[in-house]
Amino acid sequence: MLIEHQLVIGDVGQVCDMRRYLCYWKTRLKEKPITEVCPVININSKPDDVGPKIQYFLLCDSLPEDRNLREDLQRQRLENVLECQQQERSDTHFSRGCLFCKQHFEGNRSLLFTHMASDHGFNVGLPDNLVNVNEFLDVLEQKLANLQCLFCEKLFKDRTALKDHMRKKQHKKINPKNKEYDKFYIINYLELGKTWEDIQNEIEEEEDGNSNNDKSVDEDDWSDWKGDLPPCVCLFCEASCPATNDILQHMKEEHSFDFPAIKSSFGLDFYHQVKVVNYLRRQVYKNNCVKCQENFPSKATVLEHMTKAQHFALPEDRTVWDQPQYFFPTYENDALLCGLEDDEEDETEDRDDSTQNTNEQEAK
Repeated sequence: MLIEHQLVIGDVGQVCDMRRYLCYWKTRLKEKPITEVCPVININSKPDDVGPKIQYFLLCDSLPEDRNLREDLQRQRLENVLECQQQERSDTHFSRGCLFCKQHFEGNRSLLFTHMASDHGFNVGLPDNLVNVNEFLDVLEQKLANLQCLFCEKLFKDRTALKDHMRKKQHKKINPKNKEYDKFYIINYLELGKTWEDIQNEIEEEEDGNSNNDKSVDEDDWSDWKGDLPPCVCLFCEASCPATNDILQHMKEEHSFDFPAIKSSFGLDFYHQVKVVNYLRRQVYKNNCVKCQENFPSKATVLEHMTKAQHFALPEDRTVWDQPQYFFPTYENDALLCGLEDDEEDETEDRDDSTQNTNEQEAK
Protein backbone atom coordinates (compact mmCIF):
# COMPACT_ATOMS: atom_id res chain seq x y z
CA MET A 1 0.00 0.00 0.00
CA LEU A 2 2.87 2.34 0.76
CA ILE A 3 4.63 1.78 -2.57
CA GLU A 4 1.64 1.33 -4.87
CA HIS A 5 -0.91 3.66 -3.29
CA GLN A 6 1.17 5.95 -1.01
CA LEU A 7 -1.11 4.99 1.90
CA VAL A 8 0.39 4.97 5.40
CA ILE A 9 -1.34 3.36 8.40
CA GLY A 10 -0.13 4.80 11.69
CA ASP A 11 0.37 2.67 14.82
CA VAL A 12 -0.39 -0.60 13.06
CA GLY A 13 0.14 -2.48 16.31
CA GLN A 14 -2.95 -0.78 17.78
CA VAL A 15 -5.25 -2.21 15.11
CA CYS A 16 -6.55 -5.39 16.73
CA ASP A 17 -8.40 -6.72 13.66
CA MET A 18 -6.53 -5.69 10.52
CA ARG A 19 -8.83 -7.55 8.12
CA ARG A 20 -11.97 -5.74 9.30
CA TYR A 21 -10.04 -2.46 9.55
CA LEU A 22 -8.94 -2.69 5.90
CA CYS A 23 -12.40 -3.79 4.72
CA TYR A 24 -13.94 -0.74 6.40
CA TRP A 25 -11.53 1.73 4.80
CA LYS A 26 -11.72 0.01 1.42
CA THR A 27 -15.45 0.67 1.40
CA ARG A 28 -15.12 4.26 2.68
CA LEU A 29 -12.46 5.21 0.15
CA LYS A 30 -14.78 4.09 -2.64
CA GLU A 31 -17.40 6.53 -1.38
CA LYS A 32 -15.13 9.59 -1.11
CA PRO A 33 -11.88 10.76 -2.67
CA ILE A 34 -8.94 9.87 -0.46
CA THR A 35 -7.97 13.55 -0.23
CA GLU A 36 -11.25 14.28 1.56
CA VAL A 37 -10.68 11.53 4.11
CA CYS A 38 -6.97 11.35 4.90
CA PRO A 39 -4.40 13.99 5.84
CA VAL A 40 -1.88 14.55 3.06
CA ILE A 41 1.89 14.47 3.60
CA ASN A 42 3.80 16.24 0.83
CA ILE A 43 7.35 15.07 0.13
CA ASN A 44 9.79 17.25 -1.83
CA SER A 45 7.18 19.98 -2.15
CA LYS A 46 9.57 22.94 -1.91
CA PRO A 47 11.08 24.47 -5.08
CA ASP A 48 14.65 23.64 -4.06
CA ASP A 49 13.90 20.05 -2.96
CA VAL A 50 15.67 17.30 -4.88
CA GLY A 51 13.65 14.34 -6.13
CA PRO A 52 10.11 13.79 -7.35
CA LYS A 53 7.18 15.31 -5.53
CA ILE A 54 5.19 12.62 -3.73
CA GLN A 55 1.96 12.75 -1.77
CA TYR A 56 1.40 10.26 1.05
CA PHE A 57 -1.99 9.71 2.68
CA LEU A 58 -2.18 8.96 6.38
CA LEU A 59 -4.68 6.83 8.29
CA CYS A 60 -4.18 7.25 12.03
CA ASP A 61 -6.13 7.64 15.26
CA SER A 62 -5.90 11.43 15.09
CA LEU A 63 -8.79 11.09 12.63
CA PRO A 64 -11.98 10.79 14.73
CA GLU A 65 -13.42 8.23 12.31
CA ASP A 66 -10.28 6.11 12.46
CA ARG A 67 -10.09 6.40 16.24
CA ASN A 68 -13.72 5.31 16.61
CA LEU A 69 -13.11 2.37 14.29
CA ARG A 70 -10.09 1.21 16.28
CA GLU A 71 -11.98 1.53 19.56
CA ASP A 72 -14.99 -0.37 18.17
CA LEU A 73 -12.74 -3.19 16.98
CA GLN A 74 -10.98 -3.28 20.34
CA ARG A 75 -14.29 -3.31 22.21
CA GLN A 76 -15.60 -6.18 20.07
CA ARG A 77 -12.39 -8.12 20.65
CA LEU A 78 -12.69 -7.58 24.41
CA GLU A 79 -16.27 -8.83 24.40
CA ASN A 80 -15.23 -11.93 22.45
CA VAL A 81 -12.34 -12.59 24.82
CA LEU A 82 -14.56 -12.17 27.88
CA GLU A 83 -17.11 -14.56 26.40
CA CYS A 84 -14.35 -17.10 25.76
CA GLN A 85 -13.03 -16.65 29.30
CA GLN A 86 -16.48 -17.13 30.80
CA GLN A 87 -16.91 -20.37 28.86
CA GLU A 88 -13.54 -21.60 30.08
CA ARG A 89 -14.32 -20.69 33.69
CA SER A 90 -17.59 -22.62 33.63
CA ASP A 91 -16.21 -25.57 31.66
CA THR A 92 -16.44 -28.77 33.72
CA HIS A 93 -14.87 -30.96 31.00
CA PHE A 94 -11.35 -29.59 31.42
CA SER A 95 -8.84 -32.46 31.47
CA ARG A 96 -5.10 -31.93 31.63
CA GLY A 97 -1.96 -33.35 33.17
CA CYS A 98 0.46 -31.35 35.30
CA LEU A 99 3.44 -29.89 33.44
CA PHE A 100 5.87 -31.11 36.09
CA CYS A 101 4.53 -34.43 37.39
CA LYS A 102 2.22 -37.28 36.38
CA GLN A 103 -0.82 -36.03 38.28
CA HIS A 104 -3.92 -35.48 36.13
CA PHE A 105 -6.74 -32.99 36.74
CA GLU A 106 -10.32 -32.93 35.55
CA GLY A 107 -13.13 -30.45 36.10
CA ASN A 108 -12.19 -26.84 36.81
CA ARG A 109 -8.93 -25.53 35.37
CA SER A 110 -8.09 -23.72 38.62
CA LEU A 111 -7.32 -27.09 40.26
CA LEU A 112 -4.36 -27.60 37.93
CA PHE A 113 -2.96 -24.10 38.40
CA THR A 114 -3.38 -24.29 42.18
CA HIS A 115 -1.53 -27.62 42.22
CA MET A 116 1.36 -26.30 40.10
CA ALA A 117 1.66 -23.21 42.32
CA SER A 118 1.51 -25.03 45.67
CA ASP A 119 3.37 -28.25 44.81
CA HIS A 120 5.86 -27.04 42.21
CA GLY A 121 6.19 -23.30 42.91
CA PHE A 122 5.04 -22.46 39.37
CA ASN A 123 2.70 -19.48 39.55
CA VAL A 124 1.27 -17.81 36.45
CA GLY A 125 -1.19 -15.60 38.36
CA LEU A 126 -4.87 -16.04 39.09
CA PRO A 127 -6.59 -18.55 36.77
CA ASP A 128 -9.51 -16.11 36.42
CA ASN A 129 -7.14 -13.62 34.76
CA LEU A 130 -6.24 -16.09 31.99
CA VAL A 131 -7.89 -16.78 28.65
CA ASN A 132 -7.27 -19.41 25.96
CA VAL A 133 -5.92 -21.64 28.71
CA ASN A 134 -5.47 -24.80 26.63
CA GLU A 135 -3.38 -22.93 24.06
CA PHE A 136 -1.37 -21.38 26.91
CA LEU A 137 -0.66 -24.80 28.41
CA ASP A 138 0.19 -26.18 24.94
CA VAL A 139 2.86 -23.48 24.53
CA LEU A 140 4.38 -24.21 27.94
CA GLU A 141 4.24 -27.97 27.39
CA GLN A 142 5.95 -27.66 24.01
CA LYS A 143 8.78 -25.57 25.47
CA LEU A 144 9.40 -28.15 28.20
CA ALA A 145 9.27 -30.96 25.62
CA ASN A 146 11.95 -29.06 23.65
CA LEU A 147 14.04 -28.89 26.86
CA GLN A 148 13.70 -25.11 26.89
CA CYS A 149 13.65 -22.98 30.05
CA LEU A 150 10.29 -21.25 30.43
CA PHE A 151 11.88 -18.02 31.69
CA CYS A 152 15.17 -17.44 29.83
CA GLU A 153 14.34 -19.86 26.96
CA LYS A 154 17.82 -21.40 27.04
CA LEU A 155 17.99 -24.92 25.56
CA PHE A 156 19.41 -27.91 27.46
CA LYS A 157 20.66 -31.35 26.48
CA ASP A 158 18.38 -33.33 28.79
CA ARG A 159 15.47 -32.96 31.21
CA THR A 160 17.66 -33.32 34.31
CA ALA A 161 19.86 -30.39 33.27
CA LEU A 162 16.76 -28.30 32.52
CA LYS A 163 15.20 -29.09 35.92
CA ASP A 164 18.44 -28.25 37.76
CA HIS A 165 18.76 -24.96 35.88
CA MET A 166 15.17 -23.86 36.54
CA ARG A 167 15.50 -24.76 40.22
CA LYS A 168 18.92 -23.13 40.84
CA LYS A 169 18.18 -19.99 38.81
CA GLN A 170 14.62 -19.77 40.16
CA HIS A 171 13.35 -19.87 36.59
CA LYS A 172 10.25 -21.94 37.32
CA LYS A 173 8.09 -19.10 36.05
CA ILE A 174 7.31 -17.34 32.80
CA ASN A 175 9.04 -14.13 31.79
CA PRO A 176 6.52 -11.24 32.04
CA LYS A 177 8.57 -9.34 29.43
CA ASN A 178 7.94 -12.08 26.88
CA LYS A 179 5.25 -10.70 24.56
CA GLU A 180 4.35 -14.23 23.46
CA TYR A 181 2.31 -14.64 26.65
CA ASP A 182 0.44 -11.32 26.49
CA LYS A 183 -2.50 -12.79 24.56
CA PHE A 184 -3.24 -15.19 27.42
CA TYR A 185 -3.89 -12.45 30.00
CA ILE A 186 -7.14 -10.48 30.06
CA ILE A 187 -5.44 -7.27 31.22
CA ASN A 188 -3.79 -6.87 27.80
CA TYR A 189 -7.20 -6.54 26.11
CA LEU A 190 -8.67 -3.84 28.35
CA GLU A 191 -7.47 -0.58 26.80
CA LEU A 192 -6.55 0.29 23.24
CA GLY A 193 -2.79 0.41 22.76
CA LYS A 194 -1.99 -0.48 26.39
CA THR A 195 -0.34 -3.62 27.72
CA TRP A 196 -0.27 -4.86 31.30
CA GLU A 197 3.00 -2.95 31.79
CA ASP A 198 1.43 0.37 30.76
CA ILE A 199 -1.52 -0.12 33.12
CA GLN A 200 0.72 -1.30 35.97
CA ASN A 201 3.05 1.68 35.52
CA GLU A 202 0.09 4.09 35.70
CA ILE A 203 -1.08 2.53 38.96
CA GLU A 204 2.44 2.52 40.45
CA GLU A 205 2.99 6.16 39.50
CA GLU A 206 -0.28 7.08 41.20
CA GLU A 207 0.69 5.10 44.32
CA ASP A 208 4.16 6.69 44.36
CA GLY A 209 2.58 10.14 44.12
CA ASN A 210 0.29 9.43 47.05
CA SER A 211 3.22 8.08 49.05
CA ASN A 212 5.37 11.15 48.41
CA ASN A 213 2.54 13.44 49.50
CA ASP A 214 2.37 11.78 52.91
CA LYS A 215 5.84 12.25 54.37
CA SER A 216 4.62 12.09 57.95
CA VAL A 217 3.73 8.38 57.88
CA ASP A 218 6.04 6.35 60.11
CA GLU A 219 6.93 3.18 58.21
CA ASP A 220 7.77 1.41 61.48
CA ASP A 221 4.41 2.23 63.08
CA TRP A 222 2.20 -0.87 63.09
CA SER A 223 -0.48 0.61 65.33
CA ASP A 224 -2.99 0.67 62.46
CA TRP A 225 -2.69 -3.08 61.86
CA LYS A 226 -6.25 -4.37 62.15
CA GLY A 227 -6.11 -7.75 60.42
CA ASP A 228 -5.70 -9.40 57.05
CA LEU A 229 -8.47 -7.55 55.22
CA PRO A 230 -7.61 -4.07 53.88
CA PRO A 231 -9.91 -1.17 54.79
CA CYS A 232 -12.66 0.00 52.45
CA VAL A 233 -11.57 3.19 50.71
CA CYS A 234 -14.01 5.89 49.62
CA LEU A 235 -14.72 6.05 45.89
CA PHE A 236 -14.01 9.78 45.79
CA CYS A 237 -11.56 10.78 48.54
CA GLU A 238 -8.84 9.25 50.71
CA ALA A 239 -11.18 8.34 53.59
CA SER A 240 -11.26 4.68 54.61
CA CYS A 241 -13.23 2.54 57.06
CA PRO A 242 -12.79 -1.03 58.28
CA ALA A 243 -16.35 -2.00 57.30
CA THR A 244 -18.28 -1.64 54.03
CA ASN A 245 -21.37 -0.15 55.69
CA ASP A 246 -19.24 2.54 57.34
CA ILE A 247 -17.68 3.70 54.07
CA LEU A 248 -21.11 3.66 52.37
CA GLN A 249 -22.42 5.89 55.16
CA HIS A 250 -19.40 8.19 54.76
CA MET A 251 -20.07 8.58 51.01
CA LYS A 252 -23.73 9.33 51.70
CA GLU A 253 -22.97 12.00 54.32
CA GLU A 254 -19.84 13.58 52.82
CA HIS A 255 -20.53 13.27 49.09
CA SER A 256 -24.33 12.81 48.90
CA PHE A 257 -23.66 9.53 47.10
CA ASP A 258 -26.18 6.97 48.35
CA PHE A 259 -24.95 3.68 46.92
CA PRO A 260 -27.86 1.53 48.21
CA ALA A 261 -30.37 4.01 46.75
CA ILE A 262 -28.53 4.05 43.41
CA LYS A 263 -28.44 0.25 43.43
CA SER A 264 -32.19 0.20 43.93
CA SER A 265 -33.05 2.90 41.37
CA PHE A 266 -30.85 1.41 38.64
CA GLY A 267 -31.81 -2.17 39.52
CA LEU A 268 -28.18 -3.20 39.91
CA ASP A 269 -27.38 -6.85 40.43
CA PHE A 270 -24.00 -7.92 41.81
CA TYR A 271 -22.18 -7.74 38.46
CA HIS A 272 -23.54 -4.28 37.65
CA GLN A 273 -22.45 -3.09 41.11
CA VAL A 274 -18.94 -4.32 40.30
CA LYS A 275 -18.99 -2.33 37.04
CA VAL A 276 -20.17 0.80 38.86
CA VAL A 277 -17.44 0.59 41.51
CA ASN A 278 -14.70 -0.07 38.95
CA TYR A 279 -16.00 2.70 36.65
CA LEU A 280 -15.95 5.23 39.51
CA ARG A 281 -12.50 4.12 40.65
CA ARG A 282 -11.14 4.43 37.12
CA GLN A 283 -12.56 7.91 36.51
CA VAL A 284 -11.32 9.28 39.84
CA TYR A 285 -7.91 7.71 39.18
CA LYS A 286 -7.81 9.55 35.81
CA ASN A 287 -8.98 12.81 37.46
CA ASN A 288 -12.22 12.69 35.45
CA CYS A 289 -15.60 13.81 36.77
CA VAL A 290 -17.64 10.63 37.24
CA LYS A 291 -20.79 12.23 35.81
CA CYS A 292 -19.72 14.57 33.00
CA GLN A 293 -16.27 12.97 32.32
CA GLU A 294 -14.53 16.36 32.28
CA ASN A 295 -10.82 15.99 33.00
CA PHE A 296 -8.96 17.97 35.68
CA PRO A 297 -5.27 18.45 36.50
CA SER A 298 -5.43 16.81 39.94
CA LYS A 299 -7.58 14.74 42.26
CA ALA A 300 -8.20 17.79 44.44
CA THR A 301 -9.60 19.84 41.55
CA VAL A 302 -11.88 17.09 40.27
CA LEU A 303 -13.20 16.58 43.81
CA GLU A 304 -13.82 20.33 44.11
CA HIS A 305 -15.67 20.32 40.77
CA MET A 306 -17.89 17.36 41.69
CA THR A 307 -18.72 18.99 45.02
CA LYS A 308 -19.68 22.36 43.50
CA ALA A 309 -21.54 20.85 40.54
CA GLN A 310 -23.14 18.11 42.66
CA HIS A 311 -21.74 15.54 40.24
CA PHE A 312 -21.35 12.69 42.71
CA ALA A 313 -23.64 10.59 40.52
CA LEU A 314 -23.61 8.14 37.66
CA PRO A 315 -23.97 9.47 34.09
CA GLU A 316 -27.51 9.46 32.74
CA ASP A 317 -26.27 7.37 29.81
CA ARG A 318 -25.94 3.88 31.29
CA THR A 319 -23.68 2.69 28.46
CA VAL A 320 -20.88 4.93 29.77
CA TRP A 321 -20.24 2.62 32.73
CA ASP A 322 -22.08 -0.58 31.72
CA GLN A 323 -19.14 -1.94 29.71
CA PRO A 324 -17.21 -5.25 29.94
CA GLN A 325 -13.93 -3.45 30.70
CA TYR A 326 -15.30 -2.44 34.11
CA PHE A 327 -15.50 -6.04 35.26
CA PHE A 328 -11.82 -5.59 36.14
CA PRO A 329 -10.68 -3.63 39.21
CA THR A 330 -8.51 -0.55 38.98
CA TYR A 331 -6.75 -1.47 42.22
CA GLU A 332 -5.86 -4.91 43.51
CA ASN A 333 -7.59 -6.10 46.69
CA ASP A 334 -10.33 -3.47 46.52
CA ALA A 335 -12.14 -4.28 49.79
CA LEU A 336 -15.29 -2.45 48.67
CA LEU A 337 -15.81 -5.05 45.94
CA CYS A 338 -15.71 -7.79 48.58
CA GLY A 339 -18.49 -6.07 50.53
CA LEU A 340 -20.99 -5.81 47.68
CA GLU A 341 -24.24 -7.68 48.17
CA ASP A 342 -26.65 -9.25 45.70
CA ASP A 343 -30.23 -8.58 46.79
CA GLU A 344 -31.48 -11.40 44.57
CA GLU A 345 -29.36 -13.93 46.42
CA ASP A 346 -30.39 -12.48 49.78
CA GLU A 347 -34.07 -12.71 48.83
CA THR A 348 -33.59 -16.30 47.67
CA GLU A 349 -31.94 -17.20 50.98
CA ASP A 350 -34.75 -15.48 52.89
CA ARG A 351 -37.35 -17.41 50.88
CA ASP A 352 -35.48 -20.66 51.50
CA ASP A 353 -35.27 -19.93 55.24
CA SER A 354 -38.97 -19.04 55.33
CA THR A 355 -39.90 -22.24 53.49
CA GLN A 356 -37.73 -24.29 55.82
CA ASN A 357 -39.35 -22.73 58.92
CA THR A 358 -42.83 -23.37 57.49
CA ASN A 359 -41.99 -26.99 56.79
CA GLU A 360 -40.59 -27.43 60.29
CA GLN A 361 -43.74 -25.96 61.82
CA GLU A 362 -45.95 -28.22 59.69
CA ALA A 363 -43.86 -31.21 60.70
CA LYS A 364 -44.42 -30.37 64.34
